[in-house]
Amino acid sequence: MYTPHSHNPLEKVFYRPIDAAIRWCNLMAHESQILESIGDCPALLSTTFRQWPCLHANTEKIFDAVRNHELPFGFFGVTVAPGTPIDCRLLTVRHTDLKWWMFHHYPDQRPAFLFGKLPAENEQISFGTYLMLRADRDALEVTLKQSDAALREILEELTAIGLERESLRALVKTQGKLSERSETGYQHVIGALLETLLGSSPAGKPNSVFDSQAAIVDSITAHYEGTPGLSKRSLDEKFAAARRSLSRT
Repeated sequence: MYTPHSHNPLEKVFYRPIDAAIRWCNLMAHESQILESIGDCPALLSTTFRQWPCLHANTEKIFDAVRNHELPFGFFGVTVAPGTPIDCRLLTVRHTDLKWWMFHHYPDQRPAFLFGKLPAENEQISFGTYLMLRADRDALEVTLKQSDAALREILEELTAIGLERESLRALVKTQGKLSERSETGYQHVIGALLETLLGSSPAGKPNSVFDSQAAIVDSITAHYEGTPGLSKRSLDEKFAAARRSLSRT
C-alpha cells in the first residue's frame, strides 16, 4: 500500500550508466554539473572529476557488466537481446535489472536509489523480526562452536596416535618404516574415529556436526592449509585406507 514515505525521489524506471553512477556515489546534488561537463562522453569522468573517483569507477562497472552479459541493457528502457549493437550514449538499464545485478555482484552495496533508506534510517524492525534474527545468530554460534570442538577432537586423536607431523618424522627417523601391525593399528584407530564422528547415537542423534568424510577433510584443510601431511589428497587417501582396513576386521 502506498504511504507518504514510500516514494523514492531518486528512483527511475531506467537509467543511463552515468545516471546510475551519480546516484550510486550519492552525488545527486552535483548531477547538473556532472552532466553538463561531460556531455555525451563518459570517458571524461576520470579527468574532469578527479575528486570523485567512484563516479568513473562505478560507470565502468556498469558498462563492464553489460559487455559481459551480466546486466541486461536496452534503448530508452526497452531491453534488447544480448550482443545487440547500440550506441553507448543511448544505452540504458532498467531499475529492476540493475537492482538484481547489484544485489548479486555487490552485496555490500545498498545505494538508496535502488534499495531505499538504510535500515538505520527506517522505522525500527518489528519485535518478531528481531527475535527471528537473534535465533538465527544464536544457532549459527552453536554450529560454529560444535564444529570447532569436533575439529579439535579429531586433531587431538591424530596427535595421540602418532600422526602429528613432528612425532611421525621422529618415528620414521629412529625406526624406519612402520611395522605392518603398527600401521594396521593406526588405521583401525583412524577408521574407528571417522565412523564415530559420522555415526549417530542409539536415539538417532548425530555424534558430530559432520555429515560426511568430505566435510571432515574440508574442515581440516581449511584450518591447516599448507601443512605437510594434511592436504586434501593425503587425507582422502589415509581416511579411505583406514575405513577399508576397519571393514576387513
